[in-house]
Amino acid sequence: MRKHLIKHGNSLALLIDKSILELLQISADTPLEITTNSNSLLISPVAS
Repeated sequence: MRKHLIKHGNSLALLIDKSILELLQISADTPLEITTNSNSLLISPVAS
């Protein structure tokens, strides 16, 4: 799946499809951890 960043004010945003959010049980209130492994962006729900 390819995505493009969209302008959101002075920042850029990435829209995540509802099917992926449901699969990972992520809602608007879910804290996310954003990391990198030098060449990739990794986004994971924070374990509670």
